[in-house]
This record gives sequence, structure tokens and C-alpha cells, in this order.
Amino acid sequence: MKKPAALAEEEWRQLEEAVGHRFVDRDRLSRALTHASVTASKTRGDYERLEFLGDRVLGLCIAELLFSVHSTATEGELSVRFNQLVSAETCAAIADELALHRFIRTGADVKAITAKNMLNVRADVVESLIAAIYLDAGLEAARAFILRHWTERARSAEGARRDAKTELQEWAHARHGRAPTYKVAERSGPDHDPRFTVIVEIPGVAPETGTERSKRAAEQVAATKLLEREGIWTKS
Repeated sequence: MKKPAALAEEEWRQLEEAVGHRFVDRDRLSRALTHASVTASKTRGDYERLEFLGDRVLGLCIAELLFSVHSTATEGELSVRFNQLVSAETCAAIADELALHRFIRTGADVKAITAKNMLNVRADVVESLIAAIYLDAGLEAARAFILRHWTERARSAEGARRDAKTELQEWAHARHGRAPTYKVAERSGPDHDPRFTVIVEIPGVAPETGTERSKRAAEQVAATKLLEREGIWTKS
């Protein structure tokens, strides 16, 4: 398998300018941009080990950022925001903002880095890049990179919530070891304008109900009410 060509000096300059950090050790930066399909061996010249470290550095800095920015938020709300900010979708979006796809080195079996199905590759590279900065210049340099690209996202009110059913399922599994169950308690109204009342239940937790024009919407309402009642979400 033919390896992609190494970056030219001008490409290094463009990359470091986009990242906002001039590397002492460019080998680490190169590794952070190298997919396992390039190495095709167990020498670990790819980004997988860096990704492991970068994920932890990102988590620490995002937790610290949220704790500072949202001083009155509950633990539940902070957790929701945290999960969104460290998600693959957010990391991939930052990779796209930095146009990192221009520099990612992949083998012939990995195509179209900007495609939706390559989202995890772009996200992994961002975490690896954070680790490379951390190893090159320490925590403050890594934190500076993270603050540049995550602070406005952390402040966004839209980041407070995601899909209620997904959030409730994760909370129920973590706290009670069981998944929520939903059942239709009542269907009313004419066929062209029905109303569904749904009950959500978790063993050991009082149930909640939601009423809407579709079963899915009613489930979301019920899940939202339970999350708010249990203090996982603050009320809208």
C-alpha cells in the first residue's frame, strides 16, 4: 500500500497556523494526523494512542469550562452539556472548521474524509491533536486550543438539552441499571387529529405522562417531565 506523501513545509505552516500552535516536535503532530490504515502494522505510528490521551485532556478542560461558565447549573445539566461538547459530532465540526481533512493521512482503503460516514475519523483526529499539543507544550497550551474552539459552544443555551428519550435512557441505565419503558395509556380525538397519552416507567422511580399528537412526541414530553422532576434537567 502506498503511503500518502509527507506534508511540505508550506503545508506544515498552514496547519500550525490553523491550529494556533507551533510545534517543537512535528513528529507528534504527524502522528496525530495519521490513520491506522497508513501504518498497517503494530508499530503504532498512527493516532490511536494519542486519541486516548486527548480524550481525557478534552474531558478535563470541558468539565472545568462548564463548571466556570454555568455556575448555577445542576450536575444533570452539566452532564448533558458535557456529553454534547465532547461528542464525535462536535469534535468533527471543529475538524471541519480547521479544514483538517486537507492534512489527515489515510491509506487507500479510507476515502472521502469529509463524508458523513467519516465523521469519527475527523473527531478522532481532533482528540489526537489535543494530545499532541499537550505533549508538546503542556496543559495550558492544550487548554488554550480547547477554549478557542469550545467556549462559545459551552455558553450556548442550545447546548443544555438534547433528545429527552436518549438522555433519560442513559440516566436510567447509569442510576438504576434499567431502561425506561413507554406505553400508551390513552388515545383520544378523531383520526385526523389524534391525541396520545404515554406513560414512561423506570423501576424504582415514579412514572410520568406526556400527551401529544403522536406517540413519539408524547414519549418525548413524558421523558422531559421525568428528567425535570428528577433534577436532571432544569425546567424550561
